[in-house]
Amino acid sequence: MKTPARHKGLVLATLCATMFMAMLDNVIVNNALPRIGQQLHSGVSGLQWVVEGYSLVYAALLLTGGTLGDRYGRRRIFLTGLALFTAGSAAAALSGSTGTLIAARMLQGLGAALLTPGSLSILRHVFTDEKERARAVGLWSGVSALGLAVGPVLGGPIVDAFGWAAVFWINVPIGVAGLLLAARVLPEFAARTRRLDLPGQALSALGCGALVYALIEGPARGWTDTRVLALAAVAALTLSAFLVVEARSPDPMLDLRFFRDRVLAGAALSGFMISFGMFGAAFFLPLLMQDVMGWSPSDAGVAGLPMTAMIVVAAPLSSALTSRHGPRLPLVTGLTLCATGLGALSLYGTHAHYAQYVWVLLTMGLGMGMTFTPVSITVMRRVDPARAGMASATLNTLRELGGVIGIAVLGAVLGSRLTSTLADSPHRLGAPSELGRHLPSTVPDGAGALPAPVRDAVDAAFIDALHLALRCGSSALAGAALLVALLLRPPRRPTPPPGGEGPAPQPEGMPAATCRTSGTASPSRPVTPQRPSSASSS
Repeated sequence: MKTPARHKGLVLATLCATMFMAMLDNVIVNNALPRIGQQLHSGVSGLQWVVEGYSLVYAALLLTGGTLGDRYGRRRIFLTGLALFTAGSAAAALSGSTGTLIAARMLQGLGAALLTPGSLSILRHVFTDEKERARAVGLWSGVSALGLAVGPVLGGPIVDAFGWAAVFWINVPIGVAGLLLAARVLPEFAARTRRLDLPGQALSALGCGALVYALIEGPARGWTDTRVLALAAVAALTLSAFLVVEARSPDPMLDLRFFRDRVLAGAALSGFMISFGMFGAAFFLPLLMQDVMGWSPSDAGVAGLPMTAMIVVAAPLSSALTSRHGPRLPLVTGLTLCATGLGALSLYGTHAHYAQYVWVLLTMGLGMGMTFTPVSITVMRRVDPARAGMASATLNTLRELGGVIGIAVLGAVLGSRLTSTLADSPHRLGAPSELGRHLPSTVPDGAGALPAPVRDAVDAAFIDALHLALRCGSSALAGAALLVALLLRPPRRPTPPPGGEGPAPQPEGMPAATCRTSGTASPSRPVTPQRPSSASSS
């Protein structure tokens, strides 16, 4: 079904607005947690689940959401997901207890898991011209990244002015308007008639859910806790079984041949690693600015505006670079910039002035903006339209898991370093020696009531541990940049036969069908994972 030209702008606006809302909700709630704790009498564990309940359901059901869209129609599943997300937002705003709020957040996660894969695959079908699609996906990706970036900026002032429920009420009018507009302008596409991969869906949901749950509980309970180990074992077994089932299924929800294409594998790795490093940084930066440097939530949010501005600038730039040169240049550049930013951030401590490290925020924002768009464009160019939902869900699942794993891994590095550093410090400062065993669970918030010398020791130890975590994140991103550069390296130009010119070289990372020959663009025809071609190694 061909979408009228006058509707394309409305389709893009609808998808961008709803994705902005879903991404914003990932981070905006963080600024409301202190008020939630006070009014709902939530402990630390309850507040953690207010944040992570969303991620748990979202990551566990993204692949299922993509498959349901392919099977029953992407428009229908998108509208269902948007309705559930809007209802979950209203329920969260009306919650009178921590348990009710967590349940509402999980409903939001279910809605986001259904609407996210459909959003990108609908763009793939509506914008059929290659250049037009690249611009649309670039804008969509930029708006999605912008939602993550402006969450802290908006959250503080909203909570200060209207209370914690306002961070959920803000989604309701956007969701209702999106539903009304989407019902009018979004086209429907032919659903696939093959059977659902029920074993794969069950195993993926259970495996991803157990993995995310273990990563959430690991830092709090300890990595040797019985429950954490049991969940990790369940995750390992079920995800291994999931891979076996998908390899043998005639109609898998995750086609493993997707990763045989080096370009797709490089794009997926980029999405995972950028979330690994930058979600970890986004988690630690508020702790550094608010609890150590003494900034207010609103001031700390406004301080992130340079990062937001660079994401806005970089998104169209990376889209143009991808269209002209392929994904290798923007992806490797973006990962390298983010690695540089994280490493540079580890050079600043308690007494650093904002003007000294604002360039670091600009660098990280530019790196994030350079990475988000090429990943989306690459996946949509190289995947069969019939599998667009699966590909989009795979990409977003890896991104979400990358963020959760990044926070857990870098948090574990920080916690371990903090524990070892503080083991003897309180005793040397005249405080009870057993205090050191409790500091990691209270730093930095709980350190405010300590004597000044102990407080200074705690702040110094926290900064030292934070620097180590940031350097680990920087090293991981630098390694990913090198690996992506190798995966996306251009193919060697074949030696022409004697007396012949040989085939023209192709742009790196681009399907053969999109290359220009003899000055004329050939029709766009995506490369499918089901039938790897020579373009798969480009």
